Amino acid sequence: MRIKIIGGGPAGLYFSYLVKRKRPDFEVTLVERNPEGATFGFGVVFSDQALAFMAADDPETHDAILPAMETWRNLTLDLEGERIDIDGMGFAAIGRLDLIKILTERARSVGIEPRFETEADNLSRLDDADLIVGADGLNSFIRGDGTEYGTEMPQLENRFIWYGTDRPFDTLTQSFRRSVDGPFNAHHYRYTPTLSTFIVETDEDTWQAAGFDGMGEAETKAYCEATFADVLQGHSLIANNSYWRRFPKLSCKSWYSGKHVLIGDAVHTAHFSIGSGTRLAMEDALALSKAVLATPDDIPAALATYQAARKPITEKIVRAANTSAAWYEDFASHMELAPADFAYSYIQRSGRMDDERLQRLAPEFFAAYSPHWSADAAGDRA
Repeated sequence: MRIKIIGGGPAGLYFSYLVKRKRPDFEVTLVERNPEGATFGFGVVFSDQALAFMAADDPETHDAILPAMETWRNLTLDLEGERIDIDGMGFAAIGRLDLIKILTERARSVGIEPRFETEADNLSRLDDADLIVGADGLNSFIRGDGTEYGTEMPQLENRFIWYGTDRPFDTLTQSFRRSVDGPFNAHHYRYTPTLSTFIVETDEDTWQAAGFDGMGEAETKAYCEATFADVLQGHSLIANNSYWRRFPKLSCKSWYSGKHVLIGDAVHTAHFSIGSGTRLAMEDALALSKAVLATPDDIPAALATYQAARKPITEKIVRAANTSAAWYEDFASHMELAPADFAYSYIQRSGRMDDERLQRLAPEFFAAYSPHWSADAAGDRA
């Protein structure tokens, strides 16, 4: 079987490895437009159990990734200088480049040599393959205009910009501040012992009032550093293809068309506030590999199996991500709440946390703050 994979991010690399390790007789080609070692973004975050799916099916890769991850047990909210710790909300993070390096090594270990700096720009040149995998992200060449896949991609209203910083934070933290122009939020977490991701978010009115549309990169970075000066504590923000954007809510009715199939951000996105994008991409790769290996002589059946296995699970997580994103779209109004109610509103934002579960997962937080929740918050829980 000939398989061609477009995209050398986590999804494409992991799928190539999973298939080739089981079927070394398969001809597997992976192309990536960027040079080796070039990646945009900083760290990627997982829930503390997010790699559990890998432990049973692929313990070798699981064990290769785990030592490179930074982990913590608590989540922190910083509401204009008032810190609220929520125990039991474990997360882990790894540098995106570190993850890609590990997965590239895994691919090479089974005989795949990724073709970097190779552009896929003509579908007809891929036609000799039995299976073509679009692992090429949000602006997928394989997906094209999306007509064949029933693609929808509305955008959220808030603006965000992705930075790094050389301040390593103790926990995954959400910091909420106000500048003279309006409210801002920063999502930040450590992904190496010395570096953190730092995502700045604001609403459209504040973005316009601040004049970001007329600022250059240096001026934008300086504004964000000034807004979060007490959070950064003298450390700088680090830019890497950092620019303001709106989050795209990508979904596809069909995940495949003929012998073309999509995985990861090429077929769905999940808002960064729940930290599931990379995990979903790698789970897609695992599910697709299982389906293809089960019926290699019947690719249509394999792709139908893959979609049936993954689409319902992914849609459930994406719904929670969209609910969480809606909270962030209106985070300024939540900032008006008392700290205890703000924390409760935050932890409830995805619709997946009732009081019983919250008390079980975060007993210290629940004991400290539940007596202070307002009557309105109590009504929301009823």
